[in-house]
Amino acid sequence: MSRALRIDVFFDFICPWCLIGKRQLERALELLHVSRPEVEVDLAWHGVQLLPQLSAQGEPFAEFYLNRLGSAEAVRQRQAQVQQAAAVAGLEISLASIARMPNTADAHRLLQRADAVATPAQRAALLERLFAAYFLQGENLGDSATLLAIAESCGLEQSAVADCLRGDASPFVGRVNAAAGGVPHFILNRRQAVSGAQPAEALLAAMHEALAYSAAQGQSA
Repeated sequence: MSRALRIDVFFDFICPWCLIGKRQLERALELLHVSRPEVEVDLAWHGVQLLPQLSAQGEPFAEFYLNRLGSAEAVRQRQAQVQQAAAVAGLEISLASIARMPNTADAHRLLQRADAVATPAQRAALLERLFAAYFLQGENLGDSATLLAIAESCGLEQSAVADCLRGDASPFVGRVNAAAGGVPHFILNRRQAVSGAQPAEALLAAMHEALAYSAAQGQSA
């Protein structure tokens, strides 16, 4: 079987299913390492701005979801569903602490800049910290000062990233149409797609399938 596995992940910071999917992916990779320790994984995260129409100031979180789902009961049910799935993944998402639904363009631009100026460890820390800032600490990912402080906490120089934070709500353009069906979206070895926050076991099965296919094709993706 192939010994190389490329995983492209498409996500947005404001999507709780993306953070849940991140935890499930991490668990799947741990299981893969146990079963196939020789496999080298190349993991790439790609930002998808779900709500480019939001203003630079964003919108009140509670108001946004009430308008989106239509009733307080619908919001309660959706949030309960998210909390339950998060708990299964070992997360304690704090939806009550989120004040605003932010415009995530600059957060995506910051992570993209980290590709050029940060070490892999710093970029991984930045990705995790941005998710945690929103879903655990209720910080505003649309605020430039907040983003700069987060970048600095991950070891990045503010002077190296400040100019990518535009603060004008200009849309972030990533890999267009790569995740047209929604996020989180995983592409394994550039061909096999898995959508949604799937259980770790489902992701692991898809990884084994992708590896087997690549080996059968005589490829090392």
